This record gives sequence, C-alpha cells and structure tokens, in this order.
Amino acid sequence: MARPIDAVLFDYGGVITAFSPFTTMGALGADAGVAPEVVLEAMMGDYHQDTDHVWHRVERGEVPITEWLTVVIPALAELGIELDLSALAGMFKTLGIHDVVVAKVAALRADGYKTAILTNNVKEGSGEWRAMLDIDALFDVVIDSSAVGMRKPNPAIYRLTLDELGGVEPGRAVFLDDHEGNIAGARAVGLHAILVGPDPQPALDELDRVLAGPG
Repeated sequence: MARPIDAVLFDYGGVITAFSPFTTMGALGADAGVAPEVVLEAMMGDYHQDTDHVWHRVERGEVPITEWLTVVIPALAELGIELDLSALAGMFKTLGIHDVVVAKVAALRADGYKTAILTNNVKEGSGEWRAMLDIDALFDVVIDSSAVGMRKPNPAIYRLTLDELGGVEPGRAVFLDDHEGNIAGARAVGLHAILVGPDPQPALDELDRVLAGPG
C-alpha cells in the first residue's frame, strides 16, 4: 500500500528546541508587569503576517540585527522595559533540545521519509543553532529564512522547501510549527500542518495519524 505522505517539515525553535523563542522573548517584560503578547508585538511585529517590521526584515536577511536593536530598545523603553541584551545572547543554548522530536526525525528519515527544517531565523545566530545537533544526519534540506530572503508565513518559502525536497506535492507533506500564523500559512499552500505545544508528544501522535492515512 502506497504511503500518503512523502516528507515531514519541522520548524526549529519551539519544535526541535524544548522552549520556544516566543516564550523566552515574551518573558522579558515580566519584571515590568508587561504581558508577553505586548512585548512580542513590540519586538517582532505581527507574526501572523510577513511585513516590513524590522524583525521580519532581519529574518529575511535584509538588515542586521543591530538595526533591529535601534528600533526595539526605545519601543520597549516606552513600555517600561529595559532590554537586557545578555538575555538574548546565546539564547539558542538556553532553549535545549526536544530529544523526543529529534528521535522522531531520525526514525522518519531511517524509514525513508524526506525531512526538512523550515525556520524563520537570523543570520547572526545561524552558526549557533546549527551546532546544537547533527543537522546533516537528520535533515535532507534546511531552509533558513535569513539565507533565502523570505520567511513564514509567505507561501513562497513553503513551496521552496518542497521544491528543494525534490518537488514534493503539498498534500504529500506535513509541517510542524509552534506558531499558529505559520501553521495557517502552510495550510494555505496545501500542506498538512500540526501545531506543536510545550509538550510535543500530542503533535507527534497526530503526525503518526497523518502518516498512517485515512482508515
């Protein structure tokens, strides 16, 4: 019986890593009593869309992260938040790895599925996050927004990932991400998409159901 799925795509932060960057960055306003969603809006803009917000431009590799700092530091100051740059330095190392997800990726690849990372990221952190695990042994393709000049939820970056995997049809691929905007973007292109929570096991269970197909 033919498999219904050929490829599985994974976000990095909050899916491969044990803690989400959204949680880490949103928590920066805790001491000032500022809600995480307010902090994230100031720092990252509307993450359900692909806009000209400076963070989105950083993730597309258009401007350096230093330009983002010139915008976000005063924006946070208006909210009563003094940005502690040490909280951002080495952030990937503080996130840890979801071993259960990495084990699943390895099992999928060993079972003949194509695998990919599709991540919104920054150029300045590329060496750090890639060093956290053996990327080449786990993934056939790595699509980093800052390297390809586009970011989720732009439909083009999902299509690019599928093309790089050898022209996989959207309906024969599954995408796992921890942000609803990125999930919506994937579904708009035609991929199966699964939202990953703090505990990734329910998402992995759903992945197994999708891989098994109807019936």
